[in-house]
Amino acid sequence: MTARHPAPGELEPMETASRDEISALQLSRLRATLQRAYDNVPHYRKAFDAKGVHPHDLKSLADLSKFPFTVKTDLRDNYPFGMFAVPRAQVARIHASSGTTGKPTVVGYTLKDIDTWADLVARSIRAAGGRAGDMVHVSYGYGLFTGGLGAHYGAERAGCTVIPMSGGQTEKQVQLIQDFKPDIIMVTPSYMQVIIEQFERLGLDAKDSSLRIGIFGAEPWTEAMRRDIEGKAGLDAVDIYGLSEVMGPGVASECVESKDGPVIWEDHFYPEIIDPDTGELKADGEEGELVFTSLSKEAMPIVRYRTRDLTRLLPPTSRAFRRMGKIVGRSDDMMIIRGVNVFPTQVEEIVLAHKALSGLYQVHVSRADKLDQVEVHCELNPADAASADRTAIGEWVQHRVKTLIGISTRVVVHAPNEMERTQTGKARRVIDTRPR
Repeated sequence: MTARHPAPGELEPMETASRDEISALQLSRLRATLQRAYDNVPHYRKAFDAKGVHPHDLKSLADLSKFPFTVKTDLRDNYPFGMFAVPRAQVARIHASSGTTGKPTVVGYTLKDIDTWADLVARSIRAAGGRAGDMVHVSYGYGLFTGGLGAHYGAERAGCTVIPMSGGQTEKQVQLIQDFKPDIIMVTPSYMQVIIEQFERLGLDAKDSSLRIGIFGAEPWTEAMRRDIEGKAGLDAVDIYGLSEVMGPGVASECVESKDGPVIWEDHFYPEIIDPDTGELKADGEEGELVFTSLSKEAMPIVRYRTRDLTRLLPPTSRAFRRMGKIVGRSDDMMIIRGVNVFPTQVEEIVLAHKALSGLYQVHVSRADKLDQVEVHCELNPADAASADRTAIGEWVQHRVKTLIGISTRVVVHAPNEMERTQTGKARRVIDTRPR
């Protein structure tokens, strides 16, 4: 399919629609999604029947709350193709999670689904400031992970030139950025930090590169990390959000003119915020767990999928669609340490606040004599390694963690390049060895 590329600064009609128009489209598409799921996916027919609801019961958008949630175990219990709503022969592509905690979650796409996905990633790239003719360096991993191919097809749909680098080979990443001079990089924020380090290791300044936009996603990241990356790389860092169970990257994306939270593409995904403990709906502006229902997927419609991401729904600004706040954390990433709820992003904010530290960190949690023990590992910037007082820095981090988070820790400050780096995707922030 050949798409007309909007002129610079031009928005698609739906991005400027009224809320009434958006709600009417959502209701129409939601009815079709529920019917498709009920008619073609045995899991949904059984779940709807058990809850005593039928697609015809959806008279308004508010009625969606009557329908059951979908959770990751539902996808695993129906492994591999039990959640598909079309015959397997009509599935043009399959992606899957890594399956590190059990069977992988499998998702399928028809050709129309892939076309829609490409359109939405292209919309996301335009929202980030990208334009037809830009060169896009894709460092998301290719393969079963949705990041690489999702970014690739979307960049092509936006009329861009794609460099399909994938993850790893960090020195080659820098070489190609230097040689090909791309305008945009799409990558996880933690791996962007590694790429910036490689620039410095080679005696280069990342701010002198051609990159002017970084589209970062696939893991939670903080405003402190945004400031760190923008300061070191001299680009606009924008947040793209997605998850394979719902589509992949491009479910929501920030607009470069405001950078005030990813805009949810509400013409294709219906968002809700719920209390993660009770499942009750929360009002816009209140923090809770993000839930998505797909509105246009053919191969694998998803109904009220619990993402485990903790955030808020915010009013529209530069587009007609609502925004989501920065992900605070994931309910399944939250650590309970001596009765205190702790998210890795809280530690990230503290580590990035010290100028002598690189921003890399890990939280190690163990248990001795029935008491939780926590170590925060961080690392010096190469430029500060010779003069830095590791003991003083460790005490500073320890004090901030105690004051701002409320837990006692031991802090280990490493020399430059001692800590493990992500090479292919998401950074491993927590190592929890406590008995389950």
